[in-house]
Formats: sequence, structure tokens, C-alpha cells
Amino acid sequence: MSADSGLRTFRDADGLWEGHDVMQVASPQGFASNPELVLDFYNQRRRQLKEAEPNAGHTALATLEQHFDVSIITQNVDDLHERAGSSKVLHLHGELFKIRSTGNPHDVQFWTEDILVGDLCEKGHQLRPHIVWFGEDVPLLTEAARITAGADILIIIGTSMQVYPAASLIHYVRSGIPKYFVDPNPTLSAHQYDNLEIITKRAAEGVPILVADLVGKEL
Repeated sequence: MSADSGLRTFRDADGLWEGHDVMQVASPQGFASNPELVLDFYNQRRRQLKEAEPNAGHTALATLEQHFDVSIITQNVDDLHERAGSSKVLHLHGELFKIRSTGNPHDVQFWTEDILVGDLCEKGHQLRPHIVWFGEDVPLLTEAARITAGADILIIIGTSMQVYPAASLIHYVRSGIPKYFVDPNPTLSAHQYDNLEIITKRAAEGVPILVADLVGKEL
């Protein structure tokens, strides 16, 4: 989804994110080993996000709220869904524009500037990106599973379906509900799940087409 807004995204296939081994920049071990590298990596991502804009896929999902009760569960750490107008967005893997204390995971603050080594919370602990790294718990997974289990329609957009536990959410949907997978190189096929339709287009192109179809059916 965010790739169509010019943001590079992590794909499990090559294990690299912006040329970095993901374990160097997206793991507690990487942060402990080289906090300067990790903080700089996310500082760069944050600066890029300030320049990015929602694409037609984001806008289409926001428009869908005029016709359906839409909940978005995203693995992306940007705020493009919110900027496009979506009102219910669950960030499974955290948010770039938030930070938290290394001493208290519940001490979360809105933050749009660089984080440097030596930036501390009120209790003297180093600040870190509010990002779920490899090897860490995904605290919002239970809520994501609850939303998925109650869905009447499931739309999957632009994901490799290789990163767990997020990829397991499809198993929570009720049998028989319509499912749509929008991706130019889909890793699922229609015969794998009941009532699954594959749309082999990029998010900015495929999502508006799907939304127009869903709204037409609703009307």
C-alpha cells in the first residue's frame, strides 16, 4: 500500500529494508548492538514519511467508510491511512510518528523529529521508535484477530503473506465470507481459500476498482 506513495517497504523475500539486513535495524539485538544505526534508520524513514502523500488506494478505502463500517489493520508504520481520512486504523507493527521509553513500553508519545542517542524519557531511559521489532510481542494482535473474526468482507492489500503473526489473520475469518487479495504478484491463489478473488494490480490501481465494485453492489 505505501509503496505506491513512494515509501520503500520491507519484503520478507530478500530480508532487506532500504539495503539493510532487517535484523540490524528491526530487532532488539540490533538496537542493543548499534543504537545509532537503528535510530538513524528510523529517522530517515520519518523524514521520508513527511514528504509522502496518500495514494489513490488510501483515498478509496477512506471513501469506502461512507458505505461500510471499515476497520483497517495495517502492517505499515506510516500515517497515510489517517491522512487519507480513514477513521479506524490499527497499526499492528507500530507507528513512525510515535516513540516510547525503553524502560516502559506503555510510555508512548507522539514524535515527528529525529531520535538521538541520549534522548531520554522523564525517568531517564533512552527513547526508541514505537515499532514492533522481530522477536517482540505484537500487543495488538488479539484486537486484530477479533476484528478479523467479525468481518463480513476481508480485503488483503499488497502484502507478501510471509510475515507472521500478521499473515495468520486470514485464518480468523468466518467461512464463506467474500475475500479479496489486491497485489500485482499475489502469493495466494484463488483455490487456497473459499470465496477468494485475486486482483493482480498495484494498490493505487486495484483498490479503487474494488471499492467502486463494492459500493456499486451496496447501492
